[in-house]
Amino acid sequence: MSSVTPHVSRFTFHASRVNTLEEEKTSVTRVCDYEGSNYRTEFWENENRGYEDGVERIAVNKMLPPTGERLLEIGGGFGRLVDLYSGYKQVVLSDYARTQVEEAQQYLGTDDRIVYVVADIYNLPFVDNLFDSSIMIRVMHHLTDVPDALGEIQRILRADGTSVIEYANKRNVKAIARWLLRQQNWHPFKHDPIEFVEMNFNFHPRWMHEQFAQAGFQINNKRSLSHYRIQLLKKYIPTDLLIKLDAMVQPTGNYWQLTPSIMVEAQAKKEPHGKISGLFRCPQCHNQQLYMADNPTDEGELMICHPCQIGWTYRDGIYDFKTPQSI
Repeated sequence: MSSVTPHVSRFTFHASRVNTLEEEKTSVTRVCDYEGSNYRTEFWENENRGYEDGVERIAVNKMLPPTGERLLEIGGGFGRLVDLYSGYKQVVLSDYARTQVEEAQQYLGTDDRIVYVVADIYNLPFVDNLFDSSIMIRVMHHLTDVPDALGEIQRILRADGTSVIEYANKRNVKAIARWLLRQQNWHPFKHDPIEFVEMNFNFHPRWMHEQFAQAGFQINNKRSLSHYRIQLLKKYIPTDLLIKLDAMVQPTGNYWQLTPSIMVEAQAKKEPHGKISGLFRCPQCHNQQLYMADNPTDEGELMICHPCQIGWTYRDGIYDFKTPQSI
C-alpha cells in the first residue's frame, strides 16, 4: 500500500465544524486532543459506566487473539483495558495526550511489558509490520480522516495481524426513531458519516466496511454492543444482568447492526515481511534510524532523526512523538 501523506497542520477539537468527512477533505485534518482532561473520573468513574465497560470487555475477549508477541493500543487513555492483554509479551499503550499517558502510568503501576508512547494516529511512529495485534476502542468517533487512520493501522500490523476496532453506529435504533419522529435532521440510512456535535462522528456500517476493505483489511467478525444503553434500564436493572443480556445478543452484529456501538475484528491482508528491525520510525520523514543523543536536554533524552534534524523526547518513561524538538 502507499504511504500515508503527512498532514501539514492540525488543530484540537475547538476547530470549526463540518458536517461530513467529504467536506473535511477540503480543509486541514483536525484532532481531538484530551490533553489535561479528567477523562477517567468525569466520563468513567463518576458517570455509572459499568455497563459500557463490561460489554466492551466481553467483546474484546471474544475478538482479540489471547496471546502474541506485541500489541498496540491506540487511544489507550488511562489504560482501562490493559488488564485484558496479559497474554502479550509487550504492550504499547499510545495516546495523543501526554497527560492521559501519564495517568496510565499511575493507574497501571510498574509493568516492564508496557511501553508508553505519545503519538498521532495519522502518523504512527512505528516501523512497518511491527505488531501482532492492535486495538482501538472509543477513538474512531473522534477521527476526521478514517481512511488515513486505517491505512496506518494496517501498515504497522504484520501480515494476517488482527485489529479490534470499535466505532459509533449512525444506523442505530434510537437514531432511526428520532429521525422518524422528526427529532433529528440527519438521515440514519445515508452512508456518509455525520458530525452530530463538534469532533464526534457517527458512521454507517456499510461505509465503514468499505473503508476497511480499501485499507487492506478483511473483516472476520462483527459484534453489536450496548443494546441496553438506556438510562432507565441502567438505573433499575442490575449492571451484571444487563451485561449478560448484552453478551447473549452481541453475535447478532454479524447479521445486522442496529446498536450505537459496533466492534469489528479485522485482519490485515498483506504479503509477509522479513525480520523486523527496531521499534520506532520518525513520524515526519519515516526514517527508521533514530539515535539517542549523548547528552539529555531539559526536555529529557532525545532520539535524533538526522534527515529531519529534529529530536523526539523520552522523559519519565514516556516516548513523545507529538512535539518535535529542534537540535
